[in-house]
Amino acid sequence: MTHPLHGRHRFKLGVFSANADGGLAITTVPERWRASWADNLAAVRIAEDAGLDFFLPIARWKGFGGATRVREHSFETFTWAAGLAAATSRIGLFMTVHVPLVHPVYAAKALATVDHISGGRAGLNIVCGWNPDEFAMFGATPDERGYDRAAEWITIIERAYASDEPFDFDGAYYRLKGVVSRPASLQRPRPVTMNAAFGPPGRDFAARHCDVLFSTFSEIADGRGHVEDMRARSAALGREVGVYTVCHVVCRESRQEAEEYYRRYAVEQADHAAVDAHMAGKKAFAASHDRAAFDLYRQRFAGGAGSYPLIGTPERIADEIAAIAEQGYAGAALSFVNYTAELPFFCDRVLPLLRRAGLREA
Repeated sequence: MTHPLHGRHRFKLGVFSANADGGLAITTVPERWRASWADNLAAVRIAEDAGLDFFLPIARWKGFGGATRVREHSFETFTWAAGLAAATSRIGLFMTVHVPLVHPVYAAKALATVDHISGGRAGLNIVCGWNPDEFAMFGATPDERGYDRAAEWITIIERAYASDEPFDFDGAYYRLKGVVSRPASLQRPRPVTMNAAFGPPGRDFAARHCDVLFSTFSEIADGRGHVEDMRARSAALGREVGVYTVCHVVCRESRQEAEEYYRRYAVEQADHAAVDAHMAGKKAFAASHDRAAFDLYRQRFAGGAGSYPLIGTPERIADEIAAIAEQGYAGAALSFVNYTAELPFFCDRVLPLLRRAGLREA
């Protein structure tokens, strides 16, 4: 089958971070996402039944403290995707992997396994990692030249799938003997790949090795520059890489209702200690956000890890998604305070508007 990210919809939509406690929201409201296995099964079935394109997890090994210890509870993404693959039939299922913490030979085997279970719907979100507290749990430190390691890592996986005979690999980061990995993935040369990057090293890596780049923006009008930058980088290599973004959603019948709820969960009942820890770590170690976002949009970090907020009526949200598409973006990953409670209303009310706008097929 064709992977959903190569499917017919002009603007792809997926669900982000449902595998982790709280999703992307850092809040103490009682309805916050608990991320049980039953929760995840219910959410992926809602998304698949509505025709959404992908389900994308976050990779977390340690939370950000605070009253909720947010994201400390999260499912490991290879096994999570394998379980969801057996319970679904159409939606794309991604794994998010910290390159320095997962050996490429293991990753090749695990990724191919999910691709077979899913019938060719697996995808790989390649992350180099930024959180020193998480790396310390493994006796490791984040690599300053992480994308150089990642280039070797994905090259080994591709060679393992393509080679009929065992091969040796002698690189700066991996020196391997007699590598073999069978079965190969159903998708060739490997499953769909993506990464998220704001800085030049990550974007150069995506231009060479990925099918999708995730990039954030502070305002929609700022987005076109990121798309044009990525198009130029990939075109110089004879490739085309789609650019997606991440948004957190509060969709309600009235704009007032949506904005009041956004303020309640992301300002009044935010887990402020966890927000402070998350923002400080991201600002110090990660290159995944527009730097202005740290100074201007604290509410966005509580609301959805610094992603762009889609807050309002179905009509307003559909208009904003259309505006994002106008900047050249090919898709978005969405988060909610509670996925199973909020996804049905979003899908029932927003998706028909996007179909009328020509962004989604019937």
